[in-house]
Amino acid sequence: MNHDSYDDGYIRGILNTARTIAMVGVSANVSRPSYFAFKYLLERGFRMIPVNPGLTRDLLGQKAYGSLLDIPEPVDMVDIFRSSQYAPAIVEEALKMQPHPRVIWMQLGIRNDEAARLAEANGLKVVMNRCPKIEYGRLSSEISWMGVNTRTLTAKKAKILGGGIQRMALDRVTTAGAPTPAAQRAFGRETGK
Repeated sequence: MNHDSYDDGYIRGILNTARTIAMVGVSANVSRPSYFAFKYLLERGFRMIPVNPGLTRDLLGQKAYGSLLDIPEPVDMVDIFRSSQYAPAIVEEALKMQPHPRVIWMQLGIRNDEAARLAEANGLKVVMNRCPKIEYGRLSSEISWMGVNTRTLTAKKAKILGGGIQRMALDRVTTAGAPTPAAQRAFGRETGK
């Protein structure tokens, strides 16, 4: 796969189907980008699991774990918030999880082609040098509401999900995150057509 650019359908498919995300390297420091991304995704309904051996307490009400192998439940996606040099070891640890996560996501500024090859050789999807918080905001139109250029020209108004502060969605069919055709294509499932 070409990891220099990703099709929006690929990213949308991952974000529509990944419900449980283990964030490796998340910080409890409220001024760190990992904290912002963790909080944002948690507020969007993702089950977020903090993974950091330095965390001595829960993070935003979510139990923290010292390693991926300590997590007692299945994980859909491992979000790597550590420098590139640590990515291969994190992928190796993720591959020891049962069941395996379906996605390895490396944050902005993190790219490790060796780790990507290892993950893909074992059937995992890979995203590098992207932030799921930013991608979710861009694809759900939340970012465009804030005045950021999304490279999308449309006269369609964004879907309103309810009252109060608007939380956009990636066209989820249900609150449980039923897969859309884009999600089915991203994970190689037939759409029934």
